[in-house]
Amino acid sequence: MPIKLCNANLGDLPEGVTVPTYDRAGLTPGIVHIGLGNFHRAHQAWYLHRLMMAGKAQDWAIIGAGVRVFDAAQRERLAAQDYLTTLIELDPKGSSAEVVGSMIGYVPIEEGNGALIAQMADPAIRIVALTVTEGGYFLDPATKAFDPSHPDIRHDVANPDSPRTAFGAMVAALARRRAAGHGAFTCQSCDNLPGNGTKLQEVILGLARLIDADLAAWIAENATFPNSMVDCIVPATGPRELELVQEMGIGDAAPVTHENFRQWVIEDKFCAGRPAWEEAGATISDLVHDYEAMKLRMLNGGHQVIAAPAEILGIRTIHETMAHPLIRNLFRKIALEEVAPHVHDVPGMTPAAYVDLLDERFSNPKIADTVRRVAFDGSSRHTGAVLPVIRDAVKAGAPLDGLALSQALWARMCTGVREDGSTIEPNDPVWEDLVRAAQAARDTPQAWLEQRHFYGSLADDARFSKAFAQALTALWRDGTESVLRAYAG
Repeated sequence: MPIKLCNANLGDLPEGVTVPTYDRAGLTPGIVHIGLGNFHRAHQAWYLHRLMMAGKAQDWAIIGAGVRVFDAAQRERLAAQDYLTTLIELDPKGSSAEVVGSMIGYVPIEEGNGALIAQMADPAIRIVALTVTEGGYFLDPATKAFDPSHPDIRHDVANPDSPRTAFGAMVAALARRRAAGHGAFTCQSCDNLPGNGTKLQEVILGLARLIDADLAAWIAENATFPNSMVDCIVPATGPRELELVQEMGIGDAAPVTHENFRQWVIEDKFCAGRPAWEEAGATISDLVHDYEAMKLRMLNGGHQVIAAPAEILGIRTIHETMAHPLIRNLFRKIALEEVAPHVHDVPGMTPAAYVDLLDERFSNPKIADTVRRVAFDGSSRHTGAVLPVIRDAVKAGAPLDGLALSQALWARMCTGVREDGSTIEPNDPVWEDLVRAAQAARDTPQAWLEQRHFYGSLADDARFSKAFAQALTALWRDGTESVLRAYAG
Protein backbone atom coordinates (compact mmCIF):
# COMPACT_ATOMS: atom_id res chain seq x y z
CA MET A 1 0.00 0.00 0.00
CA PRO A 2 1.23 3.55 -0.70
CA ILE A 3 2.71 5.31 2.31
CA LYS A 4 0.81 8.47 3.24
CA LEU A 5 2.87 11.57 2.62
CA CYS A 6 3.46 13.50 5.86
CA ASN A 7 6.34 14.56 8.09
CA ALA A 8 6.14 11.46 10.25
CA ASN A 9 6.45 9.12 7.26
CA LEU A 10 9.28 10.76 5.34
CA GLY A 11 11.76 8.16 6.52
CA ASP A 12 9.47 5.35 5.41
CA LEU A 13 8.98 6.39 1.80
CA PRO A 14 10.26 4.00 -0.87
CA GLU A 15 13.95 3.81 -1.62
CA GLY A 16 14.99 6.22 -4.34
CA VAL A 17 12.54 8.96 -3.37
CA THR A 18 14.48 12.09 -2.37
CA VAL A 19 13.11 13.61 0.85
CA PRO A 20 13.95 16.78 2.82
CA THR A 21 17.09 16.43 4.90
CA TYR A 22 16.47 19.69 6.75
CA ASP A 23 14.49 20.07 9.97
CA ARG A 24 11.13 21.39 8.77
CA ALA A 25 10.10 22.13 12.36
CA GLY A 26 12.90 24.70 12.50
CA LEU A 27 11.84 26.59 9.38
CA THR A 28 10.37 30.08 9.75
CA PRO A 29 8.36 31.95 7.10
CA GLY A 30 9.67 34.68 4.85
CA ILE A 31 7.49 34.38 1.75
CA VAL A 32 3.75 34.39 1.15
CA HIS A 33 2.86 32.89 -2.21
CA ILE A 34 -0.61 33.54 -3.63
CA GLY A 35 -1.75 30.94 -6.14
CA LEU A 36 -0.63 27.50 -4.99
CA GLY A 37 -1.08 25.70 -8.28
CA ASN A 38 1.18 23.05 -9.74
CA PHE A 39 3.55 25.52 -11.38
CA HIS A 40 4.62 27.23 -8.19
CA ARG A 41 5.21 23.95 -6.40
CA ALA A 42 7.29 22.56 -9.29
CA HIS A 43 9.26 25.73 -9.78
CA GLN A 44 9.75 28.48 -7.17
CA ALA A 45 9.11 26.15 -4.21
CA TRP A 46 11.65 23.71 -5.63
CA TYR A 47 14.42 26.34 -5.90
CA LEU A 48 13.88 27.26 -2.25
CA HIS A 49 13.74 23.59 -1.25
CA ARG A 50 17.10 23.05 -2.94
CA LEU A 51 18.64 25.86 -0.90
CA MET A 52 17.21 24.34 2.26
CA MET A 53 18.70 20.98 1.31
CA ALA A 54 22.08 22.77 1.35
CA GLY A 55 21.39 24.11 4.85
CA LYS A 56 20.48 27.60 3.66
CA ALA A 57 17.41 29.89 3.55
CA GLN A 58 15.89 28.33 6.66
CA ASP A 59 14.12 31.62 7.45
CA TRP A 60 12.51 31.92 4.00
CA ALA A 61 9.86 29.20 4.17
CA ILE A 62 6.67 29.67 2.17
CA ILE A 63 3.18 30.31 3.46
CA GLY A 64 0.66 29.44 0.76
CA ALA A 65 -2.40 31.55 0.05
CA GLY A 66 -5.35 31.93 -2.29
CA VAL A 67 -8.27 34.30 -2.77
CA ARG A 68 -10.71 32.03 -4.62
CA VAL A 69 -13.31 29.80 -2.99
CA PHE A 70 -11.95 26.67 -4.66
CA ASP A 71 -8.49 27.34 -3.18
CA ALA A 72 -9.90 25.97 0.08
CA ALA A 73 -9.89 22.41 -1.30
CA GLN A 74 -6.21 22.72 -2.22
CA ARG A 75 -5.46 24.01 1.26
CA GLU A 76 -7.19 21.01 2.83
CA ARG A 77 -5.31 18.55 0.63
CA LEU A 78 -1.93 20.08 1.44
CA ALA A 79 -2.63 20.59 5.15
CA ALA A 80 -3.48 16.89 5.47
CA GLN A 81 0.04 16.04 4.29
CA ASP A 82 1.92 18.74 6.22
CA TYR A 83 2.18 20.91 3.06
CA LEU A 84 4.54 18.46 1.40
CA THR A 85 4.45 17.87 -2.36
CA THR A 86 5.84 15.02 -4.44
CA LEU A 87 7.48 16.26 -7.62
CA ILE A 88 7.75 13.63 -10.34
CA GLU A 89 10.22 14.44 -13.09
CA LEU A 90 9.13 12.93 -16.40
CA ASP A 91 12.27 12.37 -18.43
CA PRO A 92 12.14 10.12 -21.52
CA LYS A 93 15.15 8.33 -19.99
CA GLY A 94 13.23 7.57 -16.78
CA SER A 95 11.15 9.15 -14.03
CA SER A 96 12.21 10.18 -10.52
CA ALA A 97 10.45 11.51 -7.44
CA GLU A 98 11.41 14.19 -4.94
CA VAL A 99 9.44 15.44 -1.93
CA VAL A 100 9.58 19.24 -1.55
CA GLY A 101 9.15 20.67 1.94
CA SER A 102 9.75 24.41 1.59
CA MET A 103 6.09 25.30 2.29
CA ILE A 104 5.09 25.19 5.95
CA GLY A 105 1.59 26.66 6.05
CA TYR A 106 -1.43 27.85 4.09
CA VAL A 107 -3.53 30.86 5.05
CA PRO A 108 -7.24 30.07 5.60
CA ILE A 109 -9.47 30.99 2.66
CA GLU A 110 -12.10 33.44 3.85
CA GLU A 111 -14.29 36.24 2.61
CA GLY A 112 -12.57 39.59 3.03
CA ASN A 113 -9.14 37.91 3.16
CA GLY A 114 -8.48 39.01 6.74
CA ALA A 115 -6.13 36.13 7.53
CA LEU A 116 -4.13 36.74 4.36
CA ILE A 117 -3.80 40.46 5.09
CA ALA A 118 -2.64 39.73 8.65
CA GLN A 119 -0.06 37.22 7.41
CA MET A 120 1.39 39.63 4.84
CA ALA A 121 1.43 42.44 7.42
CA ASP A 122 3.79 40.38 9.61
CA PRO A 123 7.25 41.98 9.23
CA ALA A 124 8.79 38.49 9.02
CA ILE A 125 7.28 38.29 5.52
CA ARG A 126 9.71 39.95 3.15
CA ILE A 127 8.39 38.73 -0.21
CA VAL A 128 4.82 38.32 -1.44
CA ALA A 129 4.81 36.36 -4.70
CA LEU A 130 2.04 35.44 -7.10
CA THR A 131 1.12 32.93 -9.78
CA VAL A 132 -2.43 33.98 -10.64
CA THR A 133 -2.23 33.44 -14.47
CA GLU A 134 -1.84 36.00 -17.21
CA GLY A 135 -5.53 36.84 -17.13
CA GLY A 136 -5.60 37.57 -13.40
CA TYR A 137 -4.06 41.06 -13.41
CA PHE A 138 -7.10 43.20 -14.35
CA LEU A 139 -5.40 44.56 -17.46
CA ASP A 140 -7.16 45.96 -20.49
CA PRO A 141 -6.72 43.27 -23.22
CA ALA A 142 -5.72 45.78 -25.90
CA THR A 143 -3.56 48.27 -24.01
CA LYS A 144 -2.35 45.94 -21.22
CA ALA A 145 -2.84 48.86 -18.82
CA PHE A 146 -4.50 48.50 -15.43
CA ASP A 147 -8.30 48.47 -15.81
CA PRO A 148 -9.97 49.99 -12.72
CA SER A 149 -13.48 49.32 -14.04
CA HIS A 150 -13.63 45.64 -13.11
CA PRO A 151 -16.29 44.96 -10.45
CA ASP A 152 -13.78 43.27 -8.14
CA ILE A 153 -11.47 46.28 -8.30
CA ARG A 154 -14.36 48.65 -7.65
CA HIS A 155 -15.29 46.49 -4.64
CA ASP A 156 -11.74 46.71 -3.27
CA VAL A 157 -11.69 50.49 -3.64
CA ALA A 158 -14.97 50.75 -1.73
CA ASN A 159 -13.95 48.13 0.86
CA PRO A 160 -10.18 48.38 1.31
CA ASP A 161 -10.19 46.45 4.60
CA SER A 162 -12.10 43.48 3.16
CA PRO A 163 -10.90 43.12 -0.43
CA ARG A 164 -11.75 40.37 -2.90
CA THR A 165 -8.56 40.39 -4.94
CA ALA A 166 -5.00 39.39 -4.17
CA PHE A 167 -3.92 42.92 -5.10
CA GLY A 168 -6.42 44.51 -2.75
CA ALA A 169 -5.14 42.26 0.04
CA MET A 170 -1.54 43.24 -0.73
CA VAL A 171 -2.42 46.95 -0.62
CA ALA A 172 -4.25 46.44 2.69
CA ALA A 173 -1.24 44.60 4.17
CA LEU A 174 1.15 47.30 3.00
CA ALA A 175 -1.12 49.91 4.61
CA ARG A 176 -0.89 48.04 7.93
CA ARG A 177 2.89 47.79 7.69
CA ARG A 178 3.15 51.50 6.99
CA ALA A 179 0.89 52.32 9.95
CA ALA A 180 2.95 50.06 12.24
CA GLY A 181 6.26 51.55 11.14
CA HIS A 182 7.40 48.38 9.34
CA GLY A 183 9.07 48.32 5.96
CA ALA A 184 7.43 47.21 2.73
CA PHE A 185 7.75 43.74 1.22
CA THR A 186 8.89 42.88 -2.29
CA CYS A 187 5.98 42.20 -4.66
CA GLN A 188 7.12 39.40 -6.97
CA SER A 189 5.13 38.26 -10.01
CA CYS A 190 5.92 34.78 -11.29
CA ASP A 191 3.37 34.81 -14.13
CA ASN A 192 3.91 34.70 -17.88
CA LEU A 193 3.43 38.41 -18.53
CA PRO A 194 5.78 40.69 -20.45
CA GLY A 195 7.36 42.86 -17.78
CA ASN A 196 5.49 40.95 -15.07
CA GLY A 197 6.98 42.93 -12.20
CA THR A 198 6.28 46.22 -13.94
CA LYS A 199 2.68 45.12 -14.61
CA LEU A 200 2.24 44.09 -10.98
CA GLN A 201 3.56 47.51 -9.92
CA GLU A 202 1.02 49.22 -12.20
CA VAL A 203 -1.84 47.22 -10.69
CA ILE A 204 -0.78 47.69 -7.06
CA LEU A 205 -0.09 51.41 -7.43
CA GLY A 206 -3.15 51.96 -9.60
CA LEU A 207 -5.38 50.35 -7.00
CA ALA A 208 -3.60 52.08 -4.09
CA ARG A 209 -4.05 55.51 -5.70
CA LEU A 210 -7.79 54.93 -5.88
CA ILE A 211 -7.81 54.13 -2.15
CA ASP A 212 -5.22 56.48 -0.61
CA ALA A 213 -2.81 58.64 -2.62
CA ASP A 214 -0.37 58.95 0.30
CA LEU A 215 -0.27 55.17 0.72
CA ALA A 216 0.39 54.77 -3.00
CA ALA A 217 3.31 57.20 -2.75
CA TRP A 218 4.74 55.24 0.21
CA ILE A 219 4.45 51.95 -1.68
CA ALA A 220 6.11 53.46 -4.76
CA GLU A 221 9.02 54.68 -2.63
CA ASN A 222 9.49 51.60 -0.45
CA ALA A 223 8.29 48.44 -2.22
CA THR A 224 10.03 46.80 -5.17
CA PHE A 225 8.63 44.85 -8.11
CA PRO A 226 11.29 42.70 -9.79
CA ASN A 227 10.67 41.39 -13.28
CA SER A 228 11.25 37.69 -13.84
CA MET A 229 10.97 34.94 -16.41
CA VAL A 230 9.79 31.48 -15.36
CA ASP A 231 9.92 28.33 -17.47
CA CYS A 232 8.99 24.72 -16.79
CA ILE A 233 6.26 22.64 -18.45
CA VAL A 234 3.98 21.43 -15.65
CA PRO A 235 0.84 19.49 -16.63
CA ALA A 236 -2.35 19.65 -14.61
CA THR A 237 -2.80 16.88 -12.05
CA GLY A 238 -5.49 14.37 -12.98
CA PRO A 239 -6.16 10.64 -12.63
CA ARG A 240 -3.00 9.72 -14.54
CA GLU A 241 -0.75 11.71 -12.20
CA LEU A 242 -2.51 10.44 -9.09
CA GLU A 243 -2.09 6.89 -10.32
CA LEU A 244 1.58 7.48 -11.09
CA VAL A 245 2.42 8.70 -7.58
CA GLN A 246 0.50 5.76 -6.09
CA GLU A 247 2.52 3.37 -8.26
CA MET A 248 5.66 4.92 -6.80
CA GLY A 249 4.40 3.95 -3.35
CA ILE A 250 3.51 7.46 -2.16
CA GLY A 251 0.09 8.48 -0.89
CA ASP A 252 0.03 12.09 -2.14
CA ALA A 253 -3.30 13.77 -2.87
CA ALA A 254 -1.65 16.68 -4.72
CA PRO A 255 1.39 15.43 -6.66
CA VAL A 256 2.99 17.45 -9.45
CA THR A 257 4.61 16.16 -12.62
CA HIS A 258 7.09 18.25 -14.60
CA GLU A 259 9.58 18.06 -17.41
CA ASN A 260 13.34 17.72 -16.94
CA PHE A 261 13.92 21.41 -17.66
CA ARG A 262 13.59 24.40 -15.37
CA GLN A 263 14.63 28.05 -15.74
CA TRP A 264 14.14 31.15 -13.62
CA VAL A 265 15.63 34.53 -14.54
CA ILE A 266 15.18 37.25 -11.92
CA GLU A 267 15.87 40.96 -11.73
CA ASP A 268 17.71 41.72 -8.47
CA LYS A 269 15.30 44.29 -6.96
CA PHE A 270 14.32 43.10 -3.47
CA CYS A 271 13.68 45.77 -0.86
CA ALA A 272 13.80 43.38 2.11
CA GLY A 273 16.33 40.78 1.00
CA ARG A 274 15.88 37.45 -0.80
CA PRO A 275 17.07 33.85 -0.77
CA ALA A 276 20.24 33.11 -2.74
CA TRP A 277 18.26 31.46 -5.53
CA GLU A 278 21.24 31.64 -7.88
CA GLU A 279 22.93 29.01 -5.70
CA ALA A 280 20.10 26.64 -6.67
CA GLY A 281 20.40 27.36 -10.39
CA ALA A 282 18.37 30.53 -10.95
CA THR A 283 19.84 33.31 -13.08
CA ILE A 284 20.06 36.81 -11.58
CA SER A 285 20.22 39.18 -14.53
CA ASP A 286 19.41 42.65 -15.84
CA LEU A 287 18.47 41.01 -19.17
CA VAL A 288 15.16 39.62 -17.96
CA HIS A 289 13.30 41.29 -20.83
CA ASP A 290 15.38 39.45 -23.46
CA TYR A 291 14.97 36.06 -21.75
CA GLU A 292 11.29 36.82 -21.26
CA ALA A 293 10.69 37.82 -24.88
CA MET A 294 12.32 34.63 -26.14
CA LYS A 295 10.30 32.45 -23.81
CA LEU A 296 6.95 34.21 -24.15
CA ARG A 297 7.08 34.63 -27.91
CA MET A 298 8.52 31.22 -28.74
CA LEU A 299 7.32 28.86 -25.99
CA ASN A 300 4.04 30.43 -24.87
CA GLY A 301 3.30 31.75 -28.34
CA GLY A 302 4.34 28.42 -29.85
CA HIS A 303 1.95 26.63 -27.53
CA GLN A 304 -0.92 28.76 -28.86
CA VAL A 305 0.17 28.18 -32.46
CA ILE A 306 -0.03 24.40 -32.11
CA ALA A 307 -2.93 24.10 -29.65
CA ALA A 308 -5.58 25.55 -31.98
CA PRO A 309 -5.07 23.15 -34.90
CA ALA A 310 -4.68 20.27 -32.46
CA GLU A 311 -8.03 21.10 -30.84
CA ILE A 312 -9.71 21.45 -34.24
CA LEU A 313 -8.40 18.03 -35.24
CA GLY A 314 -9.22 16.38 -31.91
CA ILE A 315 -5.65 15.69 -30.76
CA ARG A 316 -5.50 15.28 -26.99
CA THR A 317 -1.92 15.90 -25.86
CA ILE A 318 0.92 18.21 -26.83
CA HIS A 319 3.39 15.42 -27.58
CA GLU A 320 0.82 13.82 -29.89
CA THR A 321 0.37 17.23 -31.50
CA MET A 322 4.09 17.44 -32.23
CA ALA A 323 3.94 13.93 -33.72
CA HIS A 324 1.57 15.32 -36.37
CA PRO A 325 4.07 16.36 -39.08
CA LEU A 326 1.98 19.24 -40.42
CA ILE A 327 1.56 20.86 -37.00
CA ARG A 328 5.22 20.35 -36.13
CA ASN A 329 6.19 21.97 -39.44
CA LEU A 330 3.78 24.83 -38.72
CA PHE A 331 5.43 25.44 -35.35
CA ARG A 332 8.98 25.36 -36.71
CA LYS A 333 8.29 27.52 -39.78
CA ILE A 334 6.48 30.25 -37.84
CA ALA A 335 9.01 30.18 -35.01
CA LEU A 336 12.10 30.29 -37.23
CA GLU A 337 10.89 32.58 -40.02
CA GLU A 338 8.35 34.90 -38.40
CA VAL A 339 9.08 35.00 -34.67
CA ALA A 340 12.87 34.56 -34.37
CA PRO A 341 13.65 37.80 -36.28
CA HIS A 342 11.91 39.69 -33.48
CA VAL A 343 13.76 37.93 -30.62
CA HIS A 344 17.26 38.72 -29.31
CA ASP A 345 19.92 36.20 -28.38
CA VAL A 346 20.42 35.60 -24.67
CA PRO A 347 23.62 34.34 -23.03
CA GLY A 348 24.16 30.78 -24.22
CA MET A 349 21.08 30.59 -26.47
CA THR A 350 20.12 31.80 -29.96
CA PRO A 351 16.48 31.89 -31.10
CA ALA A 352 17.15 29.09 -33.60
CA ALA A 353 18.69 26.87 -30.92
CA TYR A 354 15.72 27.65 -28.66
CA VAL A 355 13.33 26.42 -31.35
CA ASP A 356 15.18 23.09 -31.40
CA LEU A 357 15.02 22.93 -27.60
CA LEU A 358 11.27 23.61 -27.65
CA ASP A 359 10.73 20.99 -30.34
CA GLU A 360 12.37 18.45 -28.04
CA ARG A 361 10.48 19.62 -24.95
CA PHE A 362 7.07 19.74 -26.61
CA SER A 363 7.68 16.25 -28.04
CA ASN A 364 8.49 14.61 -24.68
CA PRO A 365 6.15 11.58 -24.59
CA LYS A 366 6.37 11.34 -20.80
CA ILE A 367 4.71 14.74 -20.38
CA ALA A 368 1.00 14.15 -20.96
CA ASP A 369 0.34 17.87 -21.17
CA THR A 370 -3.13 18.31 -22.60
CA VAL A 371 -4.06 20.49 -25.52
CA ARG A 372 -6.99 21.72 -23.48
CA ARG A 373 -4.72 23.04 -20.70
CA VAL A 374 -2.42 24.76 -23.18
CA ALA A 375 -5.33 26.28 -25.12
CA PHE A 376 -7.03 27.60 -21.97
CA ASP A 377 -7.54 31.38 -21.78
CA GLY A 378 -6.36 32.05 -25.30
CA SER A 379 -7.78 35.55 -25.00
CA SER A 380 -4.98 36.32 -22.53
CA ARG A 381 -2.29 34.10 -24.02
CA HIS A 382 -2.64 35.17 -27.65
CA THR A 383 -2.76 38.83 -26.67
CA GLY A 384 0.28 38.42 -24.40
CA ALA A 385 2.49 36.15 -26.52
CA VAL A 386 1.43 36.19 -30.20
CA LEU A 387 -0.06 39.61 -30.97
CA PRO A 388 3.06 41.54 -29.85
CA VAL A 389 5.07 39.66 -32.50
CA ILE A 390 2.44 40.46 -35.14
CA ARG A 391 2.68 44.13 -34.21
CA ASP A 392 6.46 44.00 -34.59
CA ALA A 393 6.10 42.27 -37.97
CA VAL A 394 3.60 44.87 -39.17
CA LYS A 395 5.88 47.71 -38.07
CA ALA A 396 8.91 46.15 -39.75
CA GLY A 397 7.14 45.03 -42.90
CA ALA A 398 8.31 41.51 -42.07
CA PRO A 399 6.68 38.17 -43.06
CA LEU A 400 3.45 37.45 -41.16
CA ASP A 401 1.42 34.93 -43.17
CA GLY A 402 2.02 32.17 -40.59
CA LEU A 403 1.20 34.48 -37.71
CA ALA A 404 -2.01 35.50 -39.48
CA LEU A 405 -2.76 31.80 -39.96
CA SER A 406 -2.30 31.25 -36.21
CA GLN A 407 -5.05 33.79 -35.58
CA ALA A 408 -7.30 32.19 -38.17
CA LEU A 409 -6.79 28.81 -36.49
CA TRP A 410 -7.69 30.34 -33.12
CA ALA A 411 -10.83 31.86 -34.64
CA ARG A 412 -11.73 28.52 -36.24
CA MET A 413 -11.24 26.75 -32.91
CA CYS A 414 -13.43 29.27 -31.10
CA THR A 415 -16.49 28.29 -33.13
CA GLY A 416 -16.63 25.46 -30.58
CA VAL A 417 -16.90 22.64 -33.11
CA ARG A 418 -14.11 20.33 -34.34
CA GLU A 419 -13.80 19.15 -37.90
CA ASP A 420 -15.32 15.81 -36.92
CA GLY A 421 -18.39 17.63 -35.59
CA SER A 422 -17.64 17.09 -31.89
CA THR A 423 -17.98 19.94 -29.41
CA ILE A 424 -15.07 21.95 -28.03
CA GLU A 425 -16.14 22.71 -24.49
CA PRO A 426 -15.84 26.29 -23.20
CA ASN A 427 -12.20 27.00 -22.42
CA ASP A 428 -11.84 30.73 -21.90
CA PRO A 429 -13.21 33.28 -19.41
CA VAL A 430 -14.84 35.08 -22.36
CA TRP A 431 -15.71 31.96 -24.36
CA GLU A 432 -19.23 33.07 -25.29
CA ASP A 433 -17.93 36.32 -26.77
CA LEU A 434 -15.25 34.44 -28.72
CA VAL A 435 -17.79 31.99 -30.11
CA ARG A 436 -20.03 34.80 -31.32
CA ALA A 437 -17.14 36.54 -33.05
CA ALA A 438 -15.82 33.29 -34.54
CA GLN A 439 -19.20 32.33 -35.96
CA ALA A 440 -19.67 35.77 -37.48
CA ALA A 441 -16.16 35.58 -38.96
CA ARG A 442 -17.00 32.42 -40.90
CA ASP A 443 -18.79 34.62 -43.44
CA THR A 444 -17.08 37.91 -42.63
CA PRO A 445 -13.48 37.28 -41.47
CA GLN A 446 -13.00 40.89 -40.40
CA ALA A 447 -15.60 40.32 -37.65
CA TRP A 448 -12.94 38.41 -35.68
CA LEU A 449 -10.41 41.23 -35.94
CA GLU A 450 -13.02 43.75 -34.89
CA GLN A 451 -12.52 42.50 -31.33
CA ARG A 452 -10.64 45.74 -30.81
CA HIS A 453 -9.94 44.98 -27.16
CA PHE A 454 -7.58 42.28 -28.49
CA TYR A 455 -6.37 43.52 -31.86
CA GLY A 456 -6.57 47.30 -31.60
CA SER A 457 -5.07 48.90 -34.71
CA LEU A 458 -4.02 45.53 -36.14
CA ALA A 459 -7.59 45.25 -37.39
CA ASP A 460 -6.87 48.23 -39.68
CA ASP A 461 -3.65 46.90 -41.16
CA ALA A 462 -4.43 45.89 -44.73
CA ARG A 463 -1.63 43.33 -45.09
CA PHE A 464 -2.41 41.49 -41.87
CA SER A 465 -6.19 41.65 -42.38
CA LYS A 466 -5.88 40.27 -45.90
CA ALA A 467 -3.61 37.39 -44.80
CA PHE A 468 -5.97 36.56 -41.94
CA ALA A 469 -9.07 36.61 -44.15
CA GLN A 470 -7.43 34.39 -46.78
CA ALA A 471 -6.32 31.89 -44.13
CA LEU A 472 -9.70 31.71 -42.38
CA THR A 473 -11.57 31.37 -45.67
CA ALA A 474 -9.24 28.55 -46.72
CA LEU A 475 -9.68 26.77 -43.38
CA TRP A 476 -13.46 26.64 -43.86
CA ARG A 477 -13.22 25.81 -47.56
CA ASP A 478 -10.35 23.31 -47.63
CA GLY A 479 -9.91 22.04 -44.06
CA THR A 480 -7.11 22.43 -41.54
CA GLU A 481 -4.67 19.85 -42.85
CA SER A 482 -4.88 21.20 -46.39
CA VAL A 483 -4.13 24.73 -45.18
CA LEU A 484 -1.24 23.58 -43.01
CA ARG A 485 0.20 21.60 -45.91
CA ALA A 486 0.03 24.64 -48.19
CA TYR A 487 1.83 26.82 -45.63
CA ALA A 488 4.41 24.50 -44.10
CA GLY A 489 4.46 21.37 -46.26
